[in-house]
Amino acid sequence: MFVRTESFGQFLKLYSIVSAIIAIQILIFIIMHTPIFPHNWILELLAGVNLLIQQGEYWRLITPIFVHVGFSHLLFNSFSLVLFGPALEKALGKFMFTLVYLASGVGANIATLYIQPPYYTHIGASGAIFGLFGFYLAVIMVKKDSMPIQGRQVILPIAIISVIMTFFQSNINITGHIFGLISGFLIGRILLHYRSIRF
Repeated sequence: MFVRTESFGQFLKLYSIVSAIIAIQILIFIIMHTPIFPHNWILELLAGVNLLIQQGEYWRLITPIFVHVGFSHLLFNSFSLVLFGPALEKALGKFMFTLVYLASGVGANIATLYIQPPYYTHIGASGAIFGLFGFYLAVIMVKKDSMPIQGRQVILPIAIISVIMTFFQSNINITGHIFGLISGFLIGRILLHYRSIRF
């Protein structure tokens, strides 16, 4: 379920939304680190800055999901998406997967807006990725028979470890991680009430 055996071309064709999200993240990262562009231009335009969101720049509830400054941050989040995104994109369909991913990230950013101070700035896809974990947890709780036991055995410890590690790493938006997880879980509970999925 979480083991990728496809070729690169097959992956792009089968999981076009996951591929597109990663491509956008990489493109933004490259632009940020290309000398012809002012280094902070993209960051100043797209980062989640609570004060600016309060002043009406509401796109900053969405755009931080795609912005990464450090290569290790970009690599970790992209790798996590490659591992945990495809099964959900296949099970939900492209439109619903996109909705779950973005709604989880926005939920994380809204929580950050209201809990963190006005000058707090945040970027990264972690809230959306934690939303995927939350959705998987909802599946396990509500319709666990729709997920293979091997999948449940993988996702549960990874979700728990990820939450624990959130509190032991520096420069982490703890609010975003936790509320991304909660958002994904709540979306999952609601969605699974109206439709069935199978991995």
